[in-house]
Amino acid sequence: MIAKQDYNIVATIEARMTSSRLPGKVLMEAGGKPLLQIMIERVQRASTIDQIIVATTVNKQDDPIVALCENLGISYYRGSELNVLERVCNTLRTYNADIDVELTADCPLVDAYLIDDCVNQFLNLYPSSRYVSNSARVPWGLDVRAFMAKDLFQVEKAPLDALDTEHVSYHFYRPESGENFNPVHLTYQGEVYARPDMRITLDYFEDYTLIKSAYEFLSRDNLHF
Repeated sequence: MIAKQDYNIVATIEARMTSSRLPGKVLMEAGGKPLLQIMIERVQRASTIDQIIVATTVNKQDDPIVALCENLGISYYRGSELNVLERVCNTLRTYNADIDVELTADCPLVDAYLIDDCVNQFLNLYPSSRYVSNSARVPWGLDVRAFMAKDLFQVEKAPLDALDTEHVSYHFYRPESGENFNPVHLTYQGEVYARPDMRITLDYFEDYTLIKSAYEFLSRDNLHF
């Protein structure tokens, strides 16, 4: 078990405009706001996060993401488009992060409660477990992953393949890693969270219409639903 106040806990949001399935998706709008802004506002409600950093690319197409970050006063880093692992590692180095809460812009309706729970579970379990996530245990789009930055730097030096460089934290739980990191996959009870069969992630236009409708309907009564 470790104490939160001793560590710089950052949330990295991987975002780019050049998605092959839905180009420009992260800046599509709902309720008059870009989805990335909606996500940032939801992450800001997590009490365990010290800083939010958008990890985008050096491509000119991602200039609008940088412009949004600057307008919102949100930190950002620009790095490799294809090697997402390298991009996130350099983001963590640049901002002197100790713990990374890895998020992707595919998840604009991420839940601050789940972020805080994942981080607190990680703080309680470390160092016996060096990776905590709820992925594949909650609806797609509410995914949260927590790990030490120094452990990700170790991963960066290991023999890697395309899955490692595209999916930042895959090495922590891939079968070949065995129990090196003793990954913990959080589970929940109840009809709200325990639904890994549901999709509220942003991959296709149909996903966008669902997310837009859900946000605009639910935020009428409670902006922070």
